[in-house]
Amino acid sequence: MKIRVDRRGNSSIAIIESDELLIEDVQGALDLMATVNYNEGCSKLIIRHENITEIFFDLSTRLAGDILQKYTNYQVKLAIIGNYEGYSSKSLKDFIYECNKGNQVFFLPNEESALDALHRVD
Repeated sequence: MKIRVDRRGNSSIAIIESDELLIEDVQGALDLMATVNYNEGCSKLIIRHENITEIFFDLSTRLAGDILQKYTNYQVKLAIIGNYEGYSSKSLKDFIYECNKGNQVFFLPNEESALDALHRVD
């Protein structure tokens, strides 16, 4: 895993780069959050869709809700970048839409849009 940090003013975002599956469960998500915070001092993260278990995107498993609740509790902002057009679940599409209207979690197509979104929020 490689971590790059993008800084704009007082805002710092950790960009996670890996060819491995990094988040398979809640503990993995917490470990990633703690590692990034400890090593880079960032409370904003960008991770690629491919680095998260596919189970996360099946809302009936509740994994997404559990992980995102932990990130919210610890005031960590998250952007997950990737292509979401292949999902047919209406509930997932609605979930992504609602997340993108907020300021905590974003599901965006690329790193540039994720950086813009996360640098805009405190």
